[in-house]
Amino acid sequence: MGIISLLKYSSSAYPPSHPKHAINPQTKPANPTNLHLHVKIRNYEIGDTEKIAKLFYDTVHEVNIRDYTTAQVDAWAPADTDIQTWMQSLSSKFTFVAEEGDIIAGFGELEANGHIDRFYCHKDFQRQGVGKLILTQIESKAQELGLKKLFAEASITARAFFETQGFMVIKKQEVERRGQKLINFVMEKYL
Repeated sequence: MGIISLLKYSSSAYPPSHPKHAINPQTKPANPTNLHLHVKIRNYEIGDTEKIAKLFYDTVHEVNIRDYTTAQVDAWAPADTDIQTWMQSLSSKFTFVAEEGDIIAGFGELEANGHIDRFYCHKDFQRQGVGKLILTQIESKAQELGLKKLFAEASITARAFFETQGFMVIKKQEVERRGQKLINFVMEKYL
């Protein structure tokens, strides 16, 4: 698998907690827009599991919360994460990881039938092209597998992203997670 990279020049390319923001207050950078984001896409490794599970939890609780209630996000991404179950699930699919340095910026899973299962970007890497990079790798793998179509159940939050990437809504549906009903959208894209 080839490495896909993204260089993005922006003063906000790094999350606020990134060491790149640790600038001596006595000196000003010569060019504050000189910061860049370098993301590479690679295959999932077992050692990624805890970071991915945390990314999932944080994203649902800090990003998806704008479209769902607290009770819904708690049911969707509970605090009691079973790392072994995550490891088995991530290993059973074609799972791609977006990485910027030692930070996992996102991940996406493709099943052999064209289903995109989990697809999440780190809360600090939203709207920076990370999702598009992951999806590009998923599409490449799908074509390699001879698939003609991709499909997903996109959250209210993710629907706009998938639409901009050529997916169409097939139907709106209500699913149940741990006693909570959540709205999502069955979406598909022909390759």
